[in-house]
Amino acid sequence: MRRSDINPMPEYFDRYILMNDDVEVCQAIQNSLDEMAQFPLEKWKAMGDYVYAPGKWTVRDILQHLIDTERVFCYRALAAARGEQQKFPSFDEDSYAAHTNANQRPLEDLLEEMRISRRSFLALFQSFTPEMLQRKCQGFKGEYSVLSMGFIIAGHQRWHMRVLEERYY
Repeated sequence: MRRSDINPMPEYFDRYILMNDDVEVCQAIQNSLDEMAQFPLEKWKAMGDYVYAPGKWTVRDILQHLIDTERVFCYRALAAARGEQQKFPSFDEDSYAAHTNANQRPLEDLLEEMRISRRSFLALFQSFTPEMLQRKCQGFKGEYSVLSMGFIIAGHQRWHMRVLEERYY
């Protein structure tokens, strides 16, 4: 199923979903995995622990945030695809970020973990039928579909790469 098959478009998450082309969901996830090969590792290493403003995240914090968010959405997608009816709790991304050791980890380790997580996410989505992709769940920001979650994760990566481009480089 394609991005244009998302109906209704979930508020709040639309900003991530719309960063993807109107392609099949597994293609969007694969595109995001392919884009990781283009990450400017040497530039990121040179930046060290730079943040563009007090209270903002380092590059390593951002990568850990992408990993954490993906893992949360992997669970949500699996649960919704399997018919879970419970409302999913929110997760406090700042609290998660405060309780990692991302800035003590090599960038290469974070990127490898991110690749592994994304390949697992892709495999999960490849297992879903169109019916499973259309199943919906209730989150803290309203209702959204399994299909939308695939595009959320792919677009979330692009969102943060754009933030790095605009505010860090």
